[in-house]
Formats: sequence, structure tokens, C-alpha cells
Amino acid sequence: MQTTQKKVFQLLVDNTSGVLSRISGLFSRRGYNIESITAGVTADPRITRITIVATGDDEILEQIEKQVGKLVDVRDIRELKPEKSVYRELALIKVRVSAAQRQEVIAISNIFRANIIDVGPENLIVEITGNQSKVDACINLLGNYEILELARTGIAGLGRGTQNLVHFDL
Repeated sequence: MQTTQKKVFQLLVDNTSGVLSRISGLFSRRGYNIESITAGVTADPRITRITIVATGDDEILEQIEKQVGKLVDVRDIRELKPEKSVYRELALIKVRVSAAQRQEVIAISNIFRANIIDVGPENLIVEITGNQSKVDACINLLGNYEILELARTGIAGLGRGTQNLVHFDL
């Protein structure tokens, strides 16, 4: 029996309209699960970096890598292994607070090196960046208050060092 696991894939793709739709459509058609997906233009405006966190057993994750790699817009796909990569996630958390609770939430934010980016009469918005477990831990502690809204980016990642850089002559 195979166990479900999570893998982080980095894709370098042509920066063209519809590329994200074609990639997510492949996942949908095949019934693959995307835990998170982030995309943004690279230093070369012709290339977009997409980070996909997918879950499945070894066979499914291998199929994902092969099928995505076959798409015409995909220039490169590789797994970002945790020990050889840096992952970060951003979360914005709107928390309802009374005047008495405000300092408690600020103290929790300070513990996680999070920033208070908006203050309202009845709420605060906390911005936190870090690895997934740090973001999860902060959200769990703030869960003791009423979380009004939550937005998470999903993982963005890069491989460590310079030995695996990909260069394109377009």
C-alpha cells in the first residue's frame, strides 16, 4: 500500500496567456490534487515561474511530473526537495479584537515576527511570511480569537545554490 505524500514542483514556462489554465486543466482532467499553486514572472519577462504543491502516491506524483513536462509551454520542471530548497508562504489574517485583546494579538504577532499592516476599531490584519509550519502555528494561535478573513498565497520556492540554474536562449 502506497502512502500519500506531498511534492513541490517548480515549473519554468513561457509567459503567455492561458498557460496557467492549461496546466491546471491537466490536473483537473487527470483528477490530480493541487494543494497550492503560485505563479509570477521571473527576471526574464518571457518566462513565468510556477510553484505547484501536489499530493498523491509515488506513481501519481511521477505521472504529474511527466504529464506537466510534456505541455508545450513548459520549458523546465523539477522537484524542489525540502533539503535543497527554500520555501516561503505569505498569509494575511484579519482578526476581530476588542481594545483589551489588541495587545495580546500584537504580542503573538511579534513572537512570529509578523507585521500588523492594518488597524481598525474592531480588527487587526496580521501579515506573516515563513515556511508552512510557521504560518500554520501563527494561524492556530490566532484561532483563539475570531479570524474574520484569511488569505494564503501557497508556497513559493527556489532551489539553494547556483548549480541547478536554468538558462534559456529564446
